[in-house]
Amino acid sequence: MPVELRPARDSDATAVAALWESAWHDGHAGHVPDELTTLRTPETFRARAARMVPRTTVATANGEITGFVTVSGDEVEQVFVAAGSRGTGTAGVLLAEAARQVAAAGHETAWLAVVAGNARARRFYERSGWSDGGPFSYAAEGSINVPCHRYVKRVVGA
Repeated sequence: MPVELRPARDSDATAVAALWESAWHDGHAGHVPDELTTLRTPETFRARAARMVPRTTVATANGEITGFVTVSGDEVEQVFVAAGSRGTGTAGVLLAEAARQVAAAGHETAWLAVVAGNARARRFYERSGWSDGGPFSYAAEGSINVPCHRYVKRVVGA
């Protein structure tokens, strides 16, 4: 089934939040401080998804949201795919769209943070042409330090 992309709509926020919550816990369990996991509740995902709609692109198949990407400036803030759509090419299509958006905004390089322990995601980004720029501490919720790696990709002239 081909992946279709479109800008997120306000009516997508609930579906995006549900997908995000499930995929986030799947990829982050045991890799982030317990304090952060405790703070990531269904309510917080719903509130954050609603605020992200203007910066979010959703992937759909058969009218269902199967993944999403959120871009802010030169940062690819979120890339998540529903468990049942992993391995279908959805993540690659979303990541390519994110790179296109970063380039269209005038940036030469895109970056994203990957939790250090999320080996599956790190392998995916490397296969997709992103480079591991090294470890850093990402301040989640403003003050919770999460060990991450900064992945970068040149998006202009590539």
